[in-house]
Amino acid sequence: MPIKLRRGSTSSIKNRSRSGSSNRNSATGVNYNSNSPKYKAMQKHYLEEFGDISDKGQIYGNDGDTYSHSSKNTGRNENKSNRKIPADNFGKHLRDSKRFIFTLGAFLGVLIAFYFGATHVHSTNKDLFTNMVNFEFLNDYIDDWKDVIPQGFQSFIADFPVNLDSEGSFQSNLSGDFAVGKQLKKELQLKAFHPVVMVPGVTSTGLENWGIEGDEECDSSPHFRKRLWGSFYMLRVMVLDKVCWLKHVMLDPETGLDPANFRLRAAQGFEASDFFVAGYWIWNKIIQNLGVIGYDPDKMTTAAYDWRLSYQDLERRDKYFSKLKQQIELTFELNASKSVLIGHSMGAQVVFYFLKWVEAEGPNYGNGGPGWVNKYIDSFINVSGTLLGAPKAVPALISGEMKDTIQLNAIAMYGLEKFFSRRERLNLLRTWGSIPSMFPKGGDLIWGNHTFSYEDLASKNSTSILTSSFGPFIKLEKSKNPSSKKNKTKKHMKTTNDKTEIVDLSMEDSINLVKNISPSWLQKRIDEQNDYGYANSCEELLQHEKDHKYWTNPLQVPLPNATDMKIYCIYGINNPTERAYIYKEGGDGDSLNMTIDYESANPVLFTDGDGTVPLMAHSLCHKWAQGKSPYNPANMSVTIIEIQHQPDRFDIRGGPKSAEHVDILGSSELNEYVLKIASGLGSTVANKLLSPLKEWVEMIDFPM
Repeated sequence: MPIKLRRGSTSSIKNRSRSGSSNRNSATGVNYNSNSPKYKAMQKHYLEEFGDISDKGQIYGNDGDTYSHSSKNTGRNENKSNRKIPADNFGKHLRDSKRFIFTLGAFLGVLIAFYFGATHVHSTNKDLFTNMVNFEFLNDYIDDWKDVIPQGFQSFIADFPVNLDSEGSFQSNLSGDFAVGKQLKKELQLKAFHPVVMVPGVTSTGLENWGIEGDEECDSSPHFRKRLWGSFYMLRVMVLDKVCWLKHVMLDPETGLDPANFRLRAAQGFEASDFFVAGYWIWNKIIQNLGVIGYDPDKMTTAAYDWRLSYQDLERRDKYFSKLKQQIELTFELNASKSVLIGHSMGAQVVFYFLKWVEAEGPNYGNGGPGWVNKYIDSFINVSGTLLGAPKAVPALISGEMKDTIQLNAIAMYGLEKFFSRRERLNLLRTWGSIPSMFPKGGDLIWGNHTFSYEDLASKNSTSILTSSFGPFIKLEKSKNPSSKKNKTKKHMKTTNDKTEIVDLSMEDSINLVKNISPSWLQKRIDEQNDYGYANSCEELLQHEKDHKYWTNPLQVPLPNATDMKIYCIYGINNPTERAYIYKEGGDGDSLNMTIDYESANPVLFTDGDGTVPLMAHSLCHKWAQGKSPYNPANMSVTIIEIQHQPDRFDIRGGPKSAEHVDILGSSELNEYVLKIASGLGSTVANKLLSPLKEWVEMIDFPM
């Protein structure tokens, strides 16, 4: 029986032929080339579906037209057309049908849904389902797969609420604005309680121009009230008129104050340090989260200051500490509560200096009496503080260099030298009185000698290979010539095969080197306003309380006698931090010929820290925490929290788990601690020790 075509298929067959020609005849129909792929596909379709075709190879349309093969390959096509599909293959074709598979899958899915819907859900499974709905497990998976998961999807998941972990800390990606504050307010009902004073670190406060005179090379009036530090305007002036910008930001070498006809002052208010430039936040995260739980300008303030000045000059020129004392007393009257002081980086040193200044008696001192701190200060939060200094400050005043400059490639270094040379950088930094205050304190006692440092123990206990001790802070390569003999230290000098002498300088030696190569005015300022040693007796500690030059060094003076005050030391770890350097010196004795040896395999040695401040700079916190001692006469409560540096590689600032020196201010963990302490729940903040620093401090032979 000939096969009838479905209606509508006749015209499509009539018009399709590989040769492009077809003849219609009432007797023979239309010749259709059997070599055409379209024809073969059509034939196969009907063979599979109906299993029969006429012996003549003819196909009849509904309209009565007849279609036949071309004469070519007739025998082969006839054999193919005469095939019949056995009846037992019908089931196989049915199983291969897409419609059948889809229908069967839908049917089974409905059955499974009814089965589990009617079954009792075990409580464990119910909790598991709840966790899945809250995306709690998905956050763990994203941490493991964040290298391959698109950032947009991660941001989407981060918008879902999460709960506290078993330790009470947030495990979510709380990187959004106000996130930590909202979560703590919801979970713990936190409210504003203690007034908060935020003290920024070095370079963190914007500096505005308030001069209009200038000189013949630089007119200051176009920059009036413009930020020449901490804004995009600064970058524009620096690039387009570098000489004028330098004249504004440098201080007078002799006085350490404003140069003639130029006057910069610290910006005021929260805007002074919330952002460095637009988009680069500093204190903004903390300000936002404090605002969520009820803080406003009456309950919190930013104690901005001109970070270029030495601490003594801050009071001498700006009356900074006098204003800070009055502000704290005023907020105490308004809120009937003690203040919480938060000092970041060099700001922690400023806070410590203030605690000594405010109770000291004498001209230009606070004259608050021995009970002032205990009356007005509830807590001091030391965030990544430089209480015992930062090693990178030393090479800054030797050659105007640090890790950030030596890691540039040759082309970038060439460009930097052409635009802002080492001579210009060094001349600028030498005028800033704040830089010497950040030199490491404690000498060989804390930082090690020519052959040993306690930080060496960390490398010996790890899989890393330490090829040199951290004890020699500077390894100085010197050419053998008579002009260099005056600085030789034979006991710690080696001679290489190329007739180069290598001198090992400890931290104490390196600071003395800075003095020796510096101008006389800088030597005098360093000696008059700073000290880098340590007291050897209780009598020395008490005697030093009368001299402001020792107030920058907590190894020379004790903590205030404030039994109710609490200290929280919070800092980052597990971030490589510059600790020691390899220098080389030319033969002409010029200090600018002394430079970090870029050709050395390891021109900078790195230790554990937060990227700027190494672990040893926090060692005194652990000494204070040991209890009552000459360093902590009131047995003040000291809590130490070490935050692991776990940056998000998709976030340029490291994300909410970063513990980098500056980015830690946006850490969700730090913000949690700050809000708890400020709201009166400081007692819930516990020690968190992750590094071996406590053991190192126990091995240090403190004189008291």
